[in-house]
Amino acid sequence: MGGLTPQLGGQTPQFEMKIKTIIQIIGVIILGIMGAFIFQAFIFPWMLSDSYFERFKFIKSYKEGKIVINPKEQIYIQENTALQSAVERTEKSVVAIQAKTGAAVFLGSGFIATSDGLIITVADLAPAGAKITVFLGQEQFTAQIIKRDLKNNLALLKIEKAGLSTTSFLDPEKIKLGQRVFLIGKNAATLEIAVNEGIIKSLTDNIITTNIADSLYFRGGPLFDIGGKLVGINKVDSFGRISSVSIQTIKTFAGF
Repeated sequence: MGGLTPQLGGQTPQFEMKIKTIIQIIGVIILGIMGAFIFQAFIFPWMLSDSYFERFKFIKSYKEGKIVINPKEQIYIQENTALQSAVERTEKSVVAIQAKTGAAVFLGSGFIATSDGLIITVADLAPAGAKITVFLGQEQFTAQIIKRDLKNNLALLKIEKAGLSTTSFLDPEKIKLGQRVFLIGKNAATLEIAVNEGIIKSLTDNIITTNIADSLYFRGGPLFDIGGKLVGINKVDSFGRISSVSIQTIKTFAGF
């Protein structure tokens, strides 16, 4: 009819052209992705390492921090660098503690509050009449119990050592829900240092609850903010869940 013959068994030339165009576009996209990956993973780091390329403005700006290639990656790196730096600054202010009373032995950690040897820990590590040994680096000292607060589970100890490393206390008003924190503990049996991190899950006037669970070696040790300032002193329950006595309670107890 009228010379029109339907093409039942094949495709029109226009349709085939569209398919070819789509395939070409997909190929260009794939090549672009591969090229970007190769550039960021291999070529760009090499350019950054060679002083020759500093003559190019975008290389110089990147090194000065004016250009960010991957914002999420930069944030991740900055946060982890800050944590590592804070751990390095604060770990010397943490001690291991061993308390012996009769056949019972209690292990945990403590925080150097003053450079002349005052140490804050939990009262669980300072039973009445116990012999308390503090391990600091490769040295060990017999500690004297200055006072205890059984209600808030705090103890103030004293060792005869001067020139000790300390760190500052965080302003209580700057402690917030969801704030990133970390803790440091030392094992009196092995003198190993351990670190864990998490966030503040809940707050009351006296207690800070975190989402961290770990061993009893963190008991009595410090909780720090990401800037390395003291946030609290840690308590560990029978399930390994960690909460902390608040900084305001600690300062009132110690008279700071």
